Amino acid sequence: MTSTFLRIVATACVALGLTTASSNPSLAQNSALSASERSDLKRVSAALNAVHTMEGAFVQIGPEGQMDQGRFYIDKPGRMRFEYEPPAPILLVSDGSTVAVQNKRLNTVDRYPLWTTPLKLILDKDVNLKHNSAIVGVEHQQGSLVIQARSSSMRAQGNITLVFSDPELELRQWTVVDAQGLSTTVALRDMKAGVDLAPSLFVLNDKSKFTKDD
Repeated sequence: MTSTFLRIVATACVALGLTTASSNPSLAQNSALSASERSDLKRVSAALNAVHTMEGAFVQIGPEGQMDQGRFYIDKPGRMRFEYEPPAPILLVSDGSTVAVQNKRLNTVDRYPLWTTPLKLILDKDVNLKHNSAIVGVEHQQGSLVIQARSSSMRAQGNITLVFSDPELELRQWTVVDAQGLSTTVALRDMKAGVDLAPSLFVLNDKSKFTKDD
């Protein structure tokens, strides 16, 4: 998978309230968390599962202060669209079976089976953060619930910070710190849940039939 794809997928996963860690959730709770933290994660999971469709805008601040923005659309299970405004050339579309990453500047489209990507975990019907081993901490701040997570099972410390409003539990902002210590922050705005979304949003028509890892 290309680095661009991994970066975009990481952004998409965090936007939905999960991480890219391969945790293979089981019936066992995350033993590293306290009972209070697990209770908070149960609340957040319930709030995420109550949302089936959503659209909104995002602003992304990169490591060097560069700003990108765009819109996102979610239709669970399985479908999602992240589109960046120009000059950013990236468009990501999941149609329920494959994830397509289009680079308009390079005129390329790479496709990946949905089940081989972290998006499979977060576009399912049921999210259960309490059983997600990527979560390493939960903290209450004034008017916010902050969740610390890691992007890889190989990491001991969290490198993803998710900020939810509390008690509404709407995802407002997240920050990702990469292996080089560079951070990217994304803020969400104008979010609307329970909206009617056109099926065409989740279809990317292109001439390429090539699928990565096919």
